[in-house]
Amino acid sequence: MGLTQLFKKQLKLLTLVVFSSLLSSCSEVWNNPHPAGAAEREVLFSSFSSPPKHLDPVISYNANEWAFLSQVVEPLFQYHYLKRPYQLDLLTLSTFPEKVFLAADKLTVVDTENAKFTRYTFQIKDDIYYQPHPAFEQDLAGNFIFHDLDGLDKKAGIELDDIKIIADFPTKSAKRLTVDDYIYAIKRMAVIQNHSPILGTMNQLIVGLEDYSKKVSKDFDLKEDYKLSKYDISGVSKLSDTEFSILVKGKYPQFLYWLSMNFFAPVPWEAVKFYDQKWLAEKNISLSTYPVGTGAYMLAENNPNRQIRLVANPNYKHGFYPTVKEGLADDVPASLLEDAGKPLPFIEEAIYSLEKESVPLWNKFLQGFYDASGVSSSSFDQAISISGSGQMNLTDEMIEKNINFLSVVEPTIFYFAFNMADSVVGGYSEQQQKLRQAISIAINYEEYISVFLNGRGIIAHGPIPPGLFGHEEGAINPFVYDLINNQPIRKPIEYAKQLLAEAGFPNGRDANGEQLSLHFDTAATGPDSKSLLNWYRKQFDKLGIQLVIRATDYNRFQDKVRTASVQMFTWGWNADYPDPENFLFLLDGKNAPINTEGAGVNGANYDNPEFNKLFAKMKRMKNSPQRQEVINKMLEMVQKDAPWAFGFYPKSIALTHSWYQNVWPNPLANNTLKYKKIDAALRVEKQQLWNQPVVWPLWLLLALIILSIYPILKAYRKSQLKVISPPTTSQTKEGR
Repeated sequence: MGLTQLFKKQLKLLTLVVFSSLLSSCSEVWNNPHPAGAAEREVLFSSFSSPPKHLDPVISYNANEWAFLSQVVEPLFQYHYLKRPYQLDLLTLSTFPEKVFLAADKLTVVDTENAKFTRYTFQIKDDIYYQPHPAFEQDLAGNFIFHDLDGLDKKAGIELDDIKIIADFPTKSAKRLTVDDYIYAIKRMAVIQNHSPILGTMNQLIVGLEDYSKKVSKDFDLKEDYKLSKYDISGVSKLSDTEFSILVKGKYPQFLYWLSMNFFAPVPWEAVKFYDQKWLAEKNISLSTYPVGTGAYMLAENNPNRQIRLVANPNYKHGFYPTVKEGLADDVPASLLEDAGKPLPFIEEAIYSLEKESVPLWNKFLQGFYDASGVSSSSFDQAISISGSGQMNLTDEMIEKNINFLSVVEPTIFYFAFNMADSVVGGYSEQQQKLRQAISIAINYEEYISVFLNGRGIIAHGPIPPGLFGHEEGAINPFVYDLINNQPIRKPIEYAKQLLAEAGFPNGRDANGEQLSLHFDTAATGPDSKSLLNWYRKQFDKLGIQLVIRATDYNRFQDKVRTASVQMFTWGWNADYPDPENFLFLLDGKNAPINTEGAGVNGANYDNPEFNKLFAKMKRMKNSPQRQEVINKMLEMVQKDAPWAFGFYPKSIALTHSWYQNVWPNPLANNTLKYKKIDAALRVEKQQLWNQPVVWPLWLLLALIILSIYPILKAYRKSQLKVISPPTTSQTKEGR
């Protein structure tokens, strides 16, 4: 082959490569980080930044864990997806429980006023099945195949070394849900060695639970009794495979709220026995990594360093999209009811990828590779615009992409706490009250919300967030705010300085003229925390007080709070259930760490006997004007005593793409994935539109190659012509 033909052939090949690349760009998105073809299916693409540590229902109590666990397991109740105020709805129950008030003998039915006990009777549906799981797989003789993996290799036709995740087991079976699984879950909760965070609270409520806990924990050996059948809980009774009852001490209307939490999700003993094998533990396969449930999804892959994957439970047949229109939130769009009555779930798989940094997550969201995103401080200005009235709206860039905007005030409070057991900032005298009131005025949380949260928060005047009974719109903290033109205005710093002087610290100095120095403990230790801590210093500088920052890691910080080794600190609380008790108990003296050997949630160690008395009365009352009156008295006490500077209620913002549907904010409902839907065709269309490949470098490369080849080709052809051209006359004569 001549050189000319070779150049031509290579040029044709290069041109073919370029055109092939351009052609493929029309059908595929080059930079898609997800598996090929997944975007074309009803798959949710989301992310996580903090891997879940415990997915065992008895132990798990973190929001990042419940985001996964709540899709897999099912307690008796859930929260209605669309109703406001937040309302309990049936999950595995066929009807709402029967409630009977009993006398001291636990047998005689009495009226409400004379009740010493309350018995709840629960009827579950009889057609609910667990996800397919190897723990339930049996041979023809009824023996559990995978409960003893020693020596099973090859006997069951499998190679155990090939099993990396629970989905790798070759065969799986299902099991019908019975009330035994709910009772078993309560028994596991009672085992002290399982470290359930709500055991102390439940011991005070469920009759016989504390006695059972002491007995079973004393001689606990799960290997001898996986079914925990050696003892029974006197207040928990099985009536049939689908009916059981729980006896509660006194009257406690909030008890049903607890039964919506994952602690009360059913646990099959077969799964506990299956997971309690050394071979599985070595592969990190356990109930804490692969929970077993009756929910709409099952956990197929749990790789905390890369990816967590949920797939639809093929045995899930008992869930349907809400149909009730009465009681919906005022701003629920009609489109959210288009799927009313349809069987759930809609999404077939959910893939969560580890994203430690907010910037790459945000960029992938804008490219359409994530279906939803929060809004970090770094991306706030790109996503949100603030109107002159302070209203948050989407920017033109987001509107052009047809991105949806959801915002809700969370049932959460962040607060600045004083250790009431401290000799300086604690105490209940008038002077000590005024010191804390002065500091509460000086800490300008309006500025905090503006500077650090981009306006995503509402000032708190008490511990109860909006949307919960007990929170009264328009009510203010009169010790920190003045009501001017019907607007709460923070009292001037001059007034705070006056209070400080009356507290014995004029201009921030004590009787000896020494500057008052206070300690602030925090877990904010990263480089991004510097500006925040400097801000707190400036707030105290207004009063002439020196603030000493004591930063440490979160585990050490928790220990210091539990041992009352702090002076001042900040913390927060998310609602477990929509009742004022869930926030007011943070200030109940019985929950103070100094009174509970460090186990209480009242980190401020607030212990006002009158408040404690009213709390004990309030928590067993129904929502009523009488209950509100009691709550108001409690709020007046804590506003005056000021164990907290009440801080703010955070406002969450979520952005979703137009193809991600049936999305509605419900902070108390954790099992909402089953309601949501993906328009995969629209997603693929937008991904291709927003990720057009940059092909001009290929054309430039082709042009450069042609330009570089052309001189070489021209020179070669010229040399060839010289070789083959006929000799001249002079050349012929000389040759002769």
